[in-house]
Amino acid sequence: MTTEQALTQQLINKDELLKHWQSHRGLSRKILAAFPEKELFEFSIGGMRPYQHLAGEMIGLASAGMNGFVTGNWTTTPELDHFDDSARLSTKEALLEAWDDVTEQIEELWPQIPDAHFHDVVKAFGMYENTVISTILYFIDNEVHHRGQGYVYLRALGIEPHPFWDR
Repeated sequence: MTTEQALTQQLINKDELLKHWQSHRGLSRKILAAFPEKELFEFSIGGMRPYQHLAGEMIGLASAGMNGFVTGNWTTTPELDHFDDSARLSTKEALLEAWDDVTEQIEELWPQIPDAHFHDVVKAFGMYENTVISTILYFIDNEVHHRGQGYVYLRALGIEPHPFWDR
């Protein structure tokens, strides 16, 4: 192996990372879809937020994150803004639609992130300084964490959630 080949090899490429993230998002969507409407907005255990808020956070991070990586503007698209709990996201159907909109947004914006930008340091949301790749990995970790809370909620409600390994 030449030095040049060694320098250009990578563990995971950009497209593989996108596929990995989107497979997590697909599973998280199944967990969101499994919630009964009322419990999605009201059910809580041990002071944790209802799953609607967790899903809203995942929607907002992904939307604003992709927007930030590409444009430097770390806000969600207005119709996906989850921070104000607007009427738009007050039903399960609306949350699922917003989830799908963000999935499309990720697919649309991802190719616009230059490969070299993944190692650039950004200040996500004007507060969190890290590389683009580390910020994306945080978004995935955050989603897995909240999806785990969703599994606990569903099981407490007597609902068998989709297998975590089936992405």
